[in-house]
Amino acid sequence: MALDKAKEIVAANPVVVFSKTHCPFCVKVKQLLDQLGAKYKAVELDVESDGPEIQAALAAWTGQRTVPNVFIGGKHIGGCDTCVAKHKEGKLVPLLVEAGVVSAPA
Repeated sequence: MALDKAKEIVAANPVVVFSKTHCPFCVKVKQLLDQLGAKYKAVELDVESDGPEIQAALAAWTGQRTVPNVFIGGKHIGGCDTCVAKHKEGKLVPLLVEAGVVSAPA
C-alpha cells in the first residue's frame, strides 16, 4: 500500500522530495531547488500519517532508507549529497529542464 502510494506520487509529480521537516539535509535540498526555481512536491514523512510505512517502502524500492529521497522525472536521484554533487557538476539543472520544472538557461 505505501509503496503504491509512493509510486503514484512520483508518477504524478515531475520532482518529488520525500523529506522530514526537522532534517537539515532535507532543508538544504529544498533550498537548492527553490534557488533554482524548480517546482517540486515535498512529502514530509514526519507529518504524513503513514510516513514510516512510506519511508520503509522507499527503502525497499530504492535501497535508500534516509531522507531526503529525491526523484526527478520519475527517476530516483538520491539524497542531499547526490543532488548537491550533481548541481556542482552541472548535471542537476538539465534534469530539472528535462522534467519541465525549470526553463533552460539562456
